[in-house]
Amino acid sequence: MSVTVRVPAKVNVQLAVGAARPDGFHDLANVFLAVGLYDEVTATPSPDGPRITCDGPDAAQVPLDRTNLAARAALALAERYGRDADVHLHIAKDIPVAGGMAGGSADGAGALLACDALWGTGASREELLDICAELGSDVPFSLVGGAALGTGRGEKLTELEVGGAFHWVFAMAARGLSTPAVFREFDRLAEGREIPEPVASQPLLDALAKGDAEALAAAVTNDLQPAALSLFPDLADTLAAGRAAGALASLVSGSGPTTAFLARDAEAAEAVAGALRASGTCRDVRTASGPVPGVTVV
Repeated sequence: MSVTVRVPAKVNVQLAVGAARPDGFHDLANVFLAVGLYDEVTATPSPDGPRITCDGPDAAQVPLDRTNLAARAALALAERYGRDADVHLHIAKDIPVAGGMAGGSADGAGALLACDALWGTGASREELLDICAELGSDVPFSLVGGAALGTGRGEKLTELEVGGAFHWVFAMAARGLSTPAVFREFDRLAEGREIPEPVASQPLLDALAKGDAEALAAAVTNDLQPAALSLFPDLADTLAAGRAAGALASLVSGSGPTTAFLARDAEAAEAVAGALRASGTCRDVRTASGPVPGVTVV
């Protein structure tokens, strides 16, 4: 017996970052949108688990030990229910690795739901979300999907209404960026100035609710973008290429280095994608729309 689940990537349409807290985290106003790029996680009984395997683009960059969020998810669920984490987790990777699109978090949420189904633990949604929050700030949203506002360090979710589909182009960079390194650079760049409390943008929430791509384009922001550009200056060329190709908005996705471009419709997204492929400023280009559901059993 095995269980396979599918889990989406995310783009942050707003990422407002507060000052560093005493625990080292930052308070956030993080507006997530789940988009149709997916990893699949398959859970199969294994006597020597948790064991991790992975294939797909950039699979060589995925850790296969117990630092992998999928392994940590299996161990956390097993500990809560007093059983052994006797499972083999295979990750079919399609979300960019270290790309600011929550690929690792997606695998953690996917493994959690797959193990719950495989073992018949019957964990409630609240229990699963509690474990997700222990695993990482983005993991709860990977479970929920759709659109949501994340507060605290991003793990406290308020689901949002969305009035239509938004079409995106994602440009993958030649190398990854470490999320902790980007936050450290944010702190360095912020030295000596007042950092306001992070608050969700009402015009942005209204644009999501109306399904208005142009209004959303006018409201998207990412407070981590200057830090990502400081560590990876070549991303500015990719952002400029997407704007020149007609994207309504361009921004670094989360902590980067994937860059995200909002398009008017599916046809416009393909045109932006073609121009980005021809620009020579990125490694790969993908199109996707959102919102899409969170983790689902295949």
